[in-house]
Amino acid sequence: MTDMASPMIEMNDGHRIPQLGLGVWQDDDAQAAACVRCALQEGYRLIDTASAYGNEAGVGQGVRESGLPRSDVFVTTKIWNDAQGYQEAQDALHASLERLGLDYVDLLLIHWPIPSLDKYVETWRALIHLREQGLARSIGVSNFRGDELQRLFLETHQLPAVNQIELHPWLQQGELRTANGVLGVRTQAWSPLGQGKALTDPDIGRLAAKHGREPAQIILRWHVQQGVLVIPKSSNPDRIRSNARIFDFALDDEDMSALAQLDRGERVGPDPDTFGA
Repeated sequence: MTDMASPMIEMNDGHRIPQLGLGVWQDDDAQAAACVRCALQEGYRLIDTASAYGNEAGVGQGVRESGLPRSDVFVTTKIWNDAQGYQEAQDALHASLERLGLDYVDLLLIHWPIPSLDKYVETWRALIHLREQGLARSIGVSNFRGDELQRLFLETHQLPAVNQIELHPWLQQGELRTANGVLGVRTQAWSPLGQGKALTDPDIGRLAAKHGREPAQIILRWHVQQGVLVIPKSSNPDRIRSNARIFDFALDDEDMSALAQLDRGERVGPDPDTFGA
């Protein structure tokens, strides 16, 4: 168990979300179950999966085998691109719940906007309906830009609770984070470590040496000090434990300024401007 638990952050719908969670992208069912068990034992309380990851069954197994009450674990899943549409999205969540073995998810996201399909608004209407049914406690989006968030609000008068985006020291997304904040939408970082690439940055290494910490802990601490929700992915139990130990130290203003200088606009994942176009 970690020395300090993850803070709970209030969202615009009144529900609270753990600031730190575990991502399980690229894990198969067996790996996901083992990682979820380990993470929950270490004090994590948020698990982030998606129908496209193919491991919802493993995530559900790990949650059940943890022995924790369902209400203590925050589970996120996502609607994939081929399930966009009002009825399709509803069917997709029912299928996800069956695979997870759960009665509801705590957060349901539209995985990508895919504007070429022009279905994300009707998909969003489906998520609103699923929330009203109690099948998703909170609803949000992933990889949406500011204009797409504005369109959701203009056409439905409902804003996402969360916008999950690629965010790490080499891609700091200042403009989009500001747009999220103005709308009251929480920013959640996927690939918060740049899929591990940022761990070798010499400036981050110097900060790690200064604080007697691992480079990953420096990056994750940088995220949380900015109020960002963060879901590092790891299949290594030691790294899962280490990544949770970020709430017992702080970066100073000089550290934060040094990290701000690392922004290259460099992605490690797909670009929403071209993905699915």
